[in-house]
Amino acid sequence: MGHDILGFNKAGEEIAYARFSMGNPNSTILYNLLNALDYYAGVSGSGDSINISTQQIEEALEAFKQICNYNDNSSKSEFENWDAKQISNFLLNCLETARKEENVRVYFG
Repeated sequence: MGHDILGFNKAGEEIAYARFSMGNPNSTILYNLLNALDYYAGVSGSGDSINISTQQIEEALEAFKQICNYNDNSSKSEFENWDAKQISNFLLNCLETARKEENVRVYFG
């Protein structure tokens, strides 16, 4: 069990991926940033997907930078740095696709 969160372009190709173990509380950061807590099912995602707009991804990325002080990793553990990096990469990959296609489809598994 765990949280597999995937981003897809309009062609159905995977463009972003983030994985959290079922006990990792950092998974809720990504759910919150995407305004997708309804798809959080405890030990995994709900198995549903949603379309997320370019603006929503931009707002999520900005909120992530502010919340996590992403530019100052000196006080974070290696584990927290890993999760911060995967969240950042997920959002950046989704943003790149959303800018081309107006939105991305995100699956919460």
